[in-house]
Amino acid sequence: MTWTVDQIWRHPIKGIGAEPLERVGLKADRPLPLDRAWAVLEEGGEASEGWRPCRNFLRGAKGPSLMAITARVEGEVIHLSHPDQPDLTINPDAPEAALPLFDWLAPIYPEDRRPAAALVKAPEIGMADANFASVSILNCASLRALSQKLDQPLDPRRFRGNIWIEGLAPWEEFDLVGKRLKIGAAILEVIEPIGRCRATEANPETGRRDAATLRALEDGWGHTEFGAYAMVRQGGLVATGDSVTLA
Repeated sequence: MTWTVDQIWRHPIKGIGAEPLERVGLKADRPLPLDRAWAVLEEGGEASEGWRPCRNFLRGAKGPSLMAITARVEGEVIHLSHPDQPDLTINPDAPEAALPLFDWLAPIYPEDRRPAAALVKAPEIGMADANFASVSILNCASLRALSQKLDQPLDPRRFRGNIWIEGLAPWEEFDLVGKRLKIGAAILEVIEPIGRCRATEANPETGRRDAATLRALEDGWGHTEFGAYAMVRQGGLVATGDSVTLA
């Protein structure tokens, strides 16, 4: 049985900007390179080192307008765009990067939410919602099924996934938990389903909530999960159009 890589995405700053890729080199026991490599800690968030839960950071569930940010990595800098803001370019490793980023985010983040306090670099396992070095696997057919349930097309960016697979049956990704997939030249083990939050309700074109995704998942299938976390067991190049098989 063979499926296909349809799309690849990364999100250099957690919750802030999605970037499409044509190909990427994966490494064993690491997240997709530069995915959730930085995060914006909110005021009062845990200032400890290492991985921290998503509640500590600015993200789309708290500020839906963040979902409309796109990103493009070029060398050491990240270019950020939003329909309601001028473009911004920062070097997140530079000490002076935080203030212009916070100023840029302030008008598109709710005033009643805790403001940005620090731009933090993720540990080697990344800063995804899972507390391990995850690569998220998503199913194009499941997206179509949910779109049909809501009677509106859903942009894949709502779900902040890394690798989208075409050819699976709807929700077949859950049957892959515990199995290994050969994706391009890499091998990944599917670990667990991904529980979803209100970030998925926001339209990535507008940054406004316009789809009751969680309610539709619960009403249609009795859960609020979409996609699955995987871990890279053997590194290798992955590109759109590559075949996906059981390893």
